[in-house]
Amino acid sequence: MRKSLRINHHPLLGEMDKKVISFTYNGEKLQGLEGEPIAVALLANHIRILRRHEESGSARGLYCGIGHCMECRVELLGKGQVRACLTPLKEGMEIREGSRLPNAITGRVDS
Repeated sequence: MRKSLRINHHPLLGEMDKKVISFTYNGEKLQGLEGEPIAVALLANHIRILRRHEESGSARGLYCGIGHCMECRVELLGKGQVRACLTPLKEGMEIREGSRLPNAITGRVDS
């Protein structure tokens, strides 16, 4: 298992002492800190690709980090598509790579 990219001690913010919880991403069991944004938990677990571009299929990940761009959308079981940068992580969440949205003209999901 790879070492977490998480900062556990910050010189100004001090200790990061939130509760460690479990969640899954694409079926893989991972750990994160309760209440942190889903995007942060995924980045700490070396996950950079959150979805694929609708037309080109190129990898997409965290971009603006403040909820404006929708690049970080993922599928959250029971909730549909959510922005990973704004959605707090909770125990037992089942998250999947974001699906492609339908083409605005054809209404189909292009492959």
